[in-house]
Amino acid sequence: MLERLQKIIAAAGVTSRRKAEELIQQGRVTVNGQAVTELGSKADPARDRIQVDGRPLRRSSKLVYLLVHKPVGYVSTVTDPQHRPTVVSLVRGVKERVYPVGRLDYHTSGILLLTNDGEMANFLMSRGSAVPRTYQAKLEGAPDSEGLRQLERGLVLDGQRTAPATVRTLGARTGRDKPWYEITLVEGRYHQVRRMFERIGQPVVKLKRVRIAFLTDEGLAPGQFRHLTPAEVQRLKGWGSKRLKSRRRPRAGRSLEAN
Repeated sequence: MLERLQKIIAAAGVTSRRKAEELIQQGRVTVNGQAVTELGSKADPARDRIQVDGRPLRRSSKLVYLLVHKPVGYVSTVTDPQHRPTVVSLVRGVKERVYPVGRLDYHTSGILLLTNDGEMANFLMSRGSAVPRTYQAKLEGAPDSEGLRQLERGLVLDGQRTAPATVRTLGARTGRDKPWYEITLVEGRYHQVRRMFERIGQPVVKLKRVRIAFLTDEGLAPGQFRHLTPAEVQRLKGWGSKRLKSRRRPRAGRSLEAN
């Protein structure tokens, strides 16, 4: 049966559908020996010989869902041209090829999902999924009340207003200690948390993500990972089903990159 090429690649656990589109446009995908660069192209995974970067495509026989606690100093990619450590290197013993769902930048720690389920990854990274992510940020100084209200109402980044956020103080500030704040977003733009706090005059000194939807970093030390339980997987899929029933499925975007 013919399917869109990017869907086949995502289903094989190579990368997300959005990234698969980039691979196609870059000419890194071949079908029966011919490079394919058109995003509308289709193939039959049962009959056609599909390769990515010269490697034959094989469908993953088992879907894997991992929650990883990324330390500072790791990149959220499968490989890195600068040879920096990647989050994939943390999941030793996992035979299936998995990839990160969204990103945390090099200097940000916290939880990150890895999977070979292209459909789930595609939904979670879509701009309209509205999956809440909670971050804890250590700031240079304490924002004033008006600055916090701006974060909660939404402020303008790149000419577009951010969605309303939830912000709370973590503990009382004592002496010269730099304060910690917790912020929850339902969207994800490039370095959004850092840029939002910079906009109100308080740069982020340290940042970590502690929650994705209902998943938390509890019990996971930096560098550790665990498999999601079947109940957690179904709950995530149920989250997506509810969203898809209430609106059209949005185009994939990078909605888990708000660090």
